[in-house]
Amino acid sequence: MDVTILWFKRDLRVADHPALAHAAAGEGAVLPLYIVEPGYWALPDTSARQWRFTAECLRALSDELVALGAPLQVELGEAVSVLDRLADRWPVTRIVSHEETGNAWTYARDRAVAAWARGRGIAWVELAQSGVVRRLAGRDGWAARRDRFMRAPQVEAPAALRGLAGTMPGTPPEARDLRLAFDPCPGRQKGGRAAGLDLLDSFLTARGQDYRRAMSSPMAGATACSRLSPHIALGSLSLREVEQATAASRRAMAGAGDGWAGSLKSFSSRLAWRDHFMQKMEDESTLERRCLHSAYEGLRPHAPDAARLAAWQRGETGLPFVDACMRSLIHTGWLNFRMRSMLVAVASYHLWLDWRATGPYLARMFTDYEPGIHWPQMQMQSGTTGMNTIRIYNPLKQGYDQDPTGAFTRKWLPELAEVPDAFLHEPWRWQGARRLLGRRYPAPVVDVAAAARAARVAVWGVRERAGFGDEAARVIARHASRKDRAGRFVNDRAPRPRRGDARQLRLDL
Repeated sequence: MDVTILWFKRDLRVADHPALAHAAAGEGAVLPLYIVEPGYWALPDTSARQWRFTAECLRALSDELVALGAPLQVELGEAVSVLDRLADRWPVTRIVSHEETGNAWTYARDRAVAAWARGRGIAWVELAQSGVVRRLAGRDGWAARRDRFMRAPQVEAPAALRGLAGTMPGTPPEARDLRLAFDPCPGRQKGGRAAGLDLLDSFLTARGQDYRRAMSSPMAGATACSRLSPHIALGSLSLREVEQATAASRRAMAGAGDGWAGSLKSFSSRLAWRDHFMQKMEDESTLERRCLHSAYEGLRPHAPDAARLAAWQRGETGLPFVDACMRSLIHTGWLNFRMRSMLVAVASYHLWLDWRATGPYLARMFTDYEPGIHWPQMQMQSGTTGMNTIRIYNPLKQGYDQDPTGAFTRKWLPELAEVPDAFLHEPWRWQGARRLLGRRYPAPVVDVAAAARAARVAVWGVRERAGFGDEAARVIARHASRKDRAGRFVNDRAPRPRRGDARQLRLDL
């Protein structure tokens, strides 16, 4: 009989899975497939922590598919070679998968697969699994299309699949088999659908009540934020099921007056913002390689200052709150959005490092790495989009504001134990600094105030150049959100560019 390959990518579930339902509706057998691609896992934005989370999701998915009657095949190799081998073995007539908004490597791989499929006469059907729209002509009306998708009924999993006789479940390789660098990440979240559903339930029934107030704090946010981002990124949960569960909770808690209404409203808006940023990457595949506004090319040195980059990566800049955030990220694979933004801003403005030098490192550290969010955000927080306001975070103020007791900083910087609370975020002001700085803890690598002044002059100076506004208008027409004064997405014409436009909301999953 004819065989349909059901190609899983970043959609490791059977619930609300349009591609699975489409494959199951065919006449022939279904061969579920996940391809472990060595070329992908050799990229500078991938890591062992990401693979281990992925492998846990794969094991959970495999159990679900076995129950449906079609075991998951896990194949190691480049996609075209794997598919070609399977097509030689089985009478494959079509491939079904979801559309993927990935990095440049996965985009090139998909183009190669499409060419191979055409050459072999095999149909490749790609279906949407989120509000991201492929080949979108323009952003006007996008919000309505996205909302219609999210309101549509979830796709039910088939009762059974017609599998191929003799196939057995595949086993994901170990990180060392992929030659991934040592990366223990002891605080990493666990993968798999069950873990994701537990998080969703606990967030909507208990943890999320204080979300709006607590999400900016790196310590409180670790509990108050949903922590669903890696599960959404790898697709152990669908964005639609998360959005619909949140909407149901909002209806149930309407008028309660206990913080739930505001928190869930904020969370819902960030689910929409996720698709908004993903759409940017879908529409502009070069976002991880080129500044969105070309005037910013060459602003920062292409070759980064090696000492500054290394200090930032290790959490040894001498700026305590910055270093605490980086060390927390290294240990856990997660950080709340405000602190992610601060890490990028400090690297880009105070340390004057190009976002293409710092972006891959952060991508490796994030268990929830989602290219469609990561690269637009790297540019947005580095001031290279030409349409967003320039946010030069003051890392000292952020420490006082987001860690007023110093508990978070002290947890991750034990070498500052003897520094009094009053000087924790600025230990160089402490009278005992001489016996600490440059010995057990580094002196600041830059003067925060002076570096910020120099960066502000340089970045704003680009915006004063002739022709800047013309290109900025084109960027806005293609990528800017259409929102009302309350921050809700609307169907309107593109906004006019204006200096200091800060309407792009933050994304705190």
